[in-house]
Amino acid sequence: MKIKNFDDLATTDARRATLAIAEAGLEAIDTETVMRDMIRMEDDHTLHLGDGVGSGTQPLTFDLDTVGDVVFIAIGKCAAEAGAVAEDILGEHISRGVVVDVKACPPSKTGRIAAFCGTHPLPSDENLHAAQAIVAALKGLSEKDLVIFMVSGGGSTLLFLPQDPANREEANIFTILTDAGAGIEEINTVRKHVSYARGGYLAKDAYPARVVSLIISDVPGDDISFVASGPTVKDTSTAEDAAEILERYGVLKTCSLERCGLIETPKEDEYFKRVTNILAVSNGKALEAMRRTAKKMGFAAEVRGTKLTGEAEKVAKMVAFELRSAPARSVLLWGGETTVTVRNANGEGGRNLQVCLAALPAIEEHEVILSLASDGRDHGEFAGALCDAVTRKAIADAGLDAAAALAADDSYPLFRKAGNWIMTGDTGSNVSDIIIALKL
Repeated sequence: MKIKNFDDLATTDARRATLAIAEAGLEAIDTETVMRDMIRMEDDHTLHLGDGVGSGTQPLTFDLDTVGDVVFIAIGKCAAEAGAVAEDILGEHISRGVVVDVKACPPSKTGRIAAFCGTHPLPSDENLHAAQAIVAALKGLSEKDLVIFMVSGGGSTLLFLPQDPANREEANIFTILTDAGAGIEEINTVRKHVSYARGGYLAKDAYPARVVSLIISDVPGDDISFVASGPTVKDTSTAEDAAEILERYGVLKTCSLERCGLIETPKEDEYFKRVTNILAVSNGKALEAMRRTAKKMGFAAEVRGTKLTGEAEKVAKMVAFELRSAPARSVLLWGGETTVTVRNANGEGGRNLQVCLAALPAIEEHEVILSLASDGRDHGEFAGALCDAVTRKAIADAGLDAAAALAADDSYPLFRKAGNWIMTGDTGSNVSDIIIALKL
């Protein structure tokens, strides 16, 4: 079971139903399951990549007897799981590879894949070394060679390869943009233009080899050019676009480097002609699994949106209002990624905890709102939280002030003391955040 404290939280019928629906969504996006659907060997030499879902194409087929080197690269919060599956399926067919995750990876069974554990959300020397290893693995390939990428959220930070390897300005840029409430597309537009491993650069490094990139989207709207800052996708933004974003948020004047070390991304079509980018899974799959599960439980279930964005507190009020307006036995579902404009630099908490805390005053009896990060980490050890009358009572019984915690962006200490948080640990999946609103 993905939700480790399921039984502790399931103290009412409404809670048990909400948690069961969330569990179904997390199971549907399990990385091992997804990768086994995406990478299949028909016999000892026929390889099928992709299943056509989201890509608009039929699965790609390769006769490995005619292929040169097979290079496997996995990047992001799902990389460890994807690397283990790829090695299990492809085995000795893999010539070399690199897996870089934000958590420790299992040892390579064949000894042909180098594993790196990087830092997130801020870059580090470990991330730099991992990005350099990826670039090195892609050098000198020919048209006969095949590169299989698995790209997932969290990869932007891991693909840290600035113009000057000694430059650590990116950490400052990311912190300012995040605290100011910048959206993921704005942040990743800037990230593309401060690293030689993002914004299509890995496709350029792999040229002229055949490239197939399996992408797990954590970006609202599933624009794959922003997942891990699009390392294999031709970038349509420019360094000037990035500069405008930095100017808008007052970052340019704080940088120690001229124009914050911005570089231009590859624009030549030639580097992308032999690249196929496939959307392997997104929050739509999780939401549909949850909708089906809720329907089987006798609820009128509806997916209200797959690309939810906006301030966490405003989103919470919207969700609570729509739940209030819904008839009994309703389940409303959203996927996306909210933002929190930081008012208190010392506050602790994530956007999902903030959603739950902000929705709490509007929750009525027999209503539950659940918000969680599909990767299991809502800027801390909790995946998210449940908010309902039980949560409200627990906060009051603990003598805590929910309104004050919300205003101070300090949701984590409150939930740590009052309970009602969701614990999954690292799920090995990452398709943005999920919100469930249920009324009995």
